[in-house]
Amino acid sequence: MSGGAQLMWDEEVTGYNFGPGHPMDPVRLALTMRLVEAMGLDSSKELKVSAAKSVGDSTLRLVHRQDYIDAVRRASADPGSADLEFGLGTPDDPAFAGMHEASALIAGQSVAAADAVWRGDVQHGVNFAGGLHHAMHASAAGFCIYNDAALAIARLLEQGAERVAYVDVDVHHGDGVQDAFWNDPRVLTISLHEHPRMLFPGTGWAEESGGPDAEGRAVNVALPAGTGDDGWLRAMDAVVPELLAQFQPQVLVTQHGADTHFEDPLAHLAVSVDAQRAAAEALHEWAHQYAQGRWVALGGGGYAVVDVVPRTWTHLVAIAAGSPIPPEAEVPESWRQLVYAKTGSPVAPRRMTDGREPVWRKWGETGYDPADPLDQAVRATRNAVFPAHGLMP
Repeated sequence: MSGGAQLMWDEEVTGYNFGPGHPMDPVRLALTMRLVEAMGLDSSKELKVSAAKSVGDSTLRLVHRQDYIDAVRRASADPGSADLEFGLGTPDDPAFAGMHEASALIAGQSVAAADAVWRGDVQHGVNFAGGLHHAMHASAAGFCIYNDAALAIARLLEQGAERVAYVDVDVHHGDGVQDAFWNDPRVLTISLHEHPRMLFPGTGWAEESGGPDAEGRAVNVALPAGTGDDGWLRAMDAVVPELLAQFQPQVLVTQHGADTHFEDPLAHLAVSVDAQRAAAEALHEWAHQYAQGRWVALGGGGYAVVDVVPRTWTHLVAIAAGSPIPPEAEVPESWRQLVYAKTGSPVAPRRMTDGREPVWRKWGETGYDPADPLDQAVRATRNAVFPAHGLMP
């Protein structure tokens, strides 16, 4: 297997644009790529930047129904024809011209990243434009048209992978990916998200643990609102590595939604860029420890499009490339000027840190606190799924 990483990027992915005022502003993608370049990552000998073609219908059908694909294509050509039966034309997922093409292009980058990692061309593949984890087999949902994360996993299975693990750290439940592999024992899906009582999509309870042929393969950690750095990392440590060690995936696919951040306008967690960076470092380490180094890392949500998303995903790219950026590193002035030119915002981050120093409160070292809502959430998950893996809750 070759080393290094492949970053998937095509400027045309910014065509995934639901229009003015929609939270999913494609400027977050452009600003991330420009920050990657400003930090010199694109010239790293360990990082290859490349683009892939859009996926075709045969690949989309690995996850999505043909009638849904046809409906997306019709709405893409004529947004006025959007069919609500397929979740198109809603406030969350308004139809826009070129919707099919932009969505299929993003999916193409994730599938190509998975292909490159499985072939052994590189160890790590990154597509921060991806991670559109809410799209279902026959409907759009939660700003997501085609589920590129599920498509990447389905492609890995098609290529012969027997065990794929998916870890989703977006603030919203990774419901579309869980649904796609609900009864498939070859796929372990783990989602850490804000409690479904508080947030869309209202799923992701600890008791959602997989179908009859895949008991314990769906894992959900429903975090209390207000969970900050230490609690978020504690929940991750308490659930993810033990399950990965038991499952022994051949590939680790991760989704890095940045909307867990305390500045994100659509959710209620209190995580910093520094903890998001720490999570990416841990997932990178676990890919090497448990998945032979094969790692496909995707983006996801994130609606603080200047202050948070570009820094978090640039850290992700840097970690994948083996060139981690020190948190105290200064953000280049050229990028700060670009922020003003593209958004009109006179304020942009000056450093790659929020000034926090997250602490990993290891579950196995500190013990269970029955009075702590975070620990209660973790224990509920462990009770629900660990016995199915032969593990002690």
